[in-house]
Amino acid sequence: MTSNLTYKPLAKAFHWLTALLVLLTIPAAFIMLTPGIERSLQDPLFLFHKNIGVVIFVLVALRLAYRSVNPPPPLPASVPAWQRHAAAITHWLLYALLLAMALSGYIRVTAGGFPLEVFDRIGLPRPVPRSDSLAETAKAIHATLRYPLIALIILHIAAALQHAIIKRDGVFQRMLPGAR
Repeated sequence: MTSNLTYKPLAKAFHWLTALLVLLTIPAAFIMLTPGIERSLQDPLFLFHKNIGVVIFVLVALRLAYRSVNPPPPLPASVPAWQRHAAAITHWLLYALLLAMALSGYIRVTAGGFPLEVFDRIGLPRPVPRSDSLAETAKAIHATLRYPLIALIILHIAAALQHAIIKRDGVFQRMLPGAR
């Protein structure tokens, strides 16, 4: 595979770090919201989920800024046009949903008056005023968007695995660390 068809190392780092953090926050969210869960497990999961959400927002924003200067490599000519369009739409929806989830979570936490322990310690500003109605709206948005986000993540992983295992056309390898 030629180097102009693979992602650059920083794009790969953004992708895999974001993927790791997102794939850790999803089960953390489901576990922490399980009725009857003990506070000794629930509290650390809430701390992890809400603080990592801020990190995910920053990573996605940096990734989009990087992508604007370093566009992704073209897909191989063997990929049909409809799959190219589906891939582009899926990627942009993933970016939008990741940003919307992080923002709605941040607004939920700050408008709800909850701490962001790690970021409060370093002085992260809280531009959102305390507001129970805003916090509830953000909570509803956050809860609603989780399902399309999870569905798109599953679709993205399924497509990647199809390219890796069935088609073996090099699309999957473009994002693998160390691939050239």
